[in-house]
Amino acid sequence: MSSQPRSTQRSGPSVSTTATEEPPLLAVDDLHTTFTTERGDVPAVDGVSFSINEGEVFGIVGESGSGKSVTALSLLGLADGATVTADRLRFRDEDLLAKDEAGLRKIRGNDISMIFQDPMSSLNPVMTVGEQIAEVVRHHGDV
Repeated sequence: MSSQPRSTQRSGPSVSTTATEEPPLLAVDDLHTTFTTERGDVPAVDGVSFSINEGEVFGIVGESGSGKSVTALSLLGLADGATVTADRLRFRDEDLLAKDEAGLRKIRGNDISMIFQDPMSSLNPVMTVGEQIAEVVRHHGDV
C-alpha cells in the first residue's frame, strides 16, 4: 500500500466551458390561456413555464381542473375558443404561436402528441401501449 496521496488531476482532452448550449426541444415561458364567456374572461392557464430537452420524458400532474389538459391543448394549438399567449413557446427553436394551422398539423402527432385523461377513450385496452404508439408512428409515415 502506498502512503503517497493520489493525484486528483486527470489527463485527457480539456473541456471547453464556452461551448454553445443547445436550446431546449420545447420551451414554454409564462403561458397564459384564457376563455371568454358570457360572464367574462376565465383564465385556465396562468403563467406556466417549463422546458424539455431532447431525450427527456415529461408529464404534467395536478388536481382535476388545474389546467393540465388546457396547457397541452394550448401547446398543440387545439384550445378552441381560447386566447393563448406566452413570452416564449418554441419547439425546435420555432415559434409555435406564429405557426398557422397547416404548420401546427405537421407537428401534431409527428413531434408532439397527447394522450387525453380518459384512458378508455384514448387507449385501446386490447392493445399494448407500445402497439398503439407504433400504430400512430406508422400512420404518420415514420416507419
